[in-house]
Amino acid sequence: MRPGIRLAALAGALVLASCVGRTTDSPAPIDIQTPGAWTSLAPMPSARQEVAVAELKGQVFVIGGFKSGGDPADTVEVYDPATDRWETRTPLPAPTHHAAAAVVDGRLFVAGGYGGGRLSWTALRTVYEYDEARSSWATRAPLRMARGGLAMVALGGRLHAVGGAGDGASNAHEVYDPAADRWSDGPPMPTARDHLTAAAFQGRLWAIGGRTSFMGTQYTTVEVYDPATDAWSAGLPLPVGRGGLAAAVLGDRLFVFGGEAPFRIFSANEMYELAGQRWIGKDPMRTPRHGIGAAVIGNRIYVPGGATQPGLDPTNVNEAYTP
Repeated sequence: MRPGIRLAALAGALVLASCVGRTTDSPAPIDIQTPGAWTSLAPMPSARQEVAVAELKGQVFVIGGFKSGGDPADTVEVYDPATDRWETRTPLPAPTHHAAAAVVDGRLFVAGGYGGGRLSWTALRTVYEYDEARSSWATRAPLRMARGGLAMVALGGRLHAVGGAGDGASNAHEVYDPAADRWSDGPPMPTARDHLTAAAFQGRLWAIGGRTSFMGTQYTTVEVYDPATDAWSAGLPLPVGRGGLAAAVLGDRLFVFGGEAPFRIFSANEMYELAGQRWIGKDPMRTPRHGIGAAVIGNRIYVPGGATQPGLDPTNVNEAYTP
């Protein structure tokens, strides 16, 4: 290679590094024009992973999870972006990890998960609603199927709880009517999986990634449920398969963060580009993590907690991404 070509290649690499910030472990094409950026914020008071995360009235709720040593947590901590401070709220009625949380019509619900410690998990059907006025939890109609590692989103005034595992990876799809306090079965996901993530995007439910087990298949699978047709269709697969990841929607953009595969943790930050019908790489997470959730407030996506090593290694990191 001639010196001039080598210098040009080196300059190009330096520009790419300066624009993206850090090496990403996603094979998606990298957006060097508008990669966005991460900000480190006040850490959570307690280190936790396998948490449920949701936004309620401009605050980020981080619910349950594993504490250090693998003990399940009933902890509920709330982050206020306006003050960059945390406060503790009333704990869950029981310690729970690998649960799912979502807000529908201003009401926060937590569903499923596991009870028990690091080596003895019991799949749960429990559903709780948070009463903000009383700072208390109320028990609601349970899931039809006990499972943890599920995902849940609000869509069309209903909650949709998909995937997870009880005795094995499930393709369950249950729909909750908050007015009637009743669950019903929706059409099952085509692919059974747990440790998946999900998002309501473009009026449809997107079920993303997941796995059959820690050492099992790590899915790139994206499946999309359309309530208008009450049917699933295949979406564009992720660039790399993993479980324990998080998803968030900001305007017309769908983002997927982090995750875990056997003996590997991801820093990946991938955005689904509607116009190009492709996944593109954005600025990777400062702290690679799995067992996370994400919440959107304003023009930022907040990703608190998680684990920094495969398996058990909870952290109190709190980072936000601005596209």
